[in-house]
Amino acid sequence: MHQIDAHTLLTRMQNGENLNLLDVREEIEYHTHNIGGKNVPLSVFNQLINQLAYNKTDELIVICQAGIRSQTAQTILVQNGYQNVKNLTGGLLALHKLQ
Repeated sequence: MHQIDAHTLLTRMQNGENLNLLDVREEIEYHTHNIGGKNVPLSVFNQLINQLAYNKTDELIVICQAGIRSQTAQTILVQNGYQNVKNLTGGLLALHKLQ
């Protein structure tokens, strides 16, 4: 499984790249603080995976608070044919440490 570290993600964001971020935290967590992207909570991920508006070859960066839920979502995406899925190592906590 592919990973992306917080430093690389932050650099890409600061460079203005158009990134496909998929935040799998619960809705209340997402609305409390987010870095953008689509919110599809892991608790309903399996039910909504067929409604994702991404091509299966698009780069998707899956994020959560600490990187555990996003790793689970990454596995589900790969099992459903998504080919370029990256998990944010350490999650948003790692990203916040850099800011």
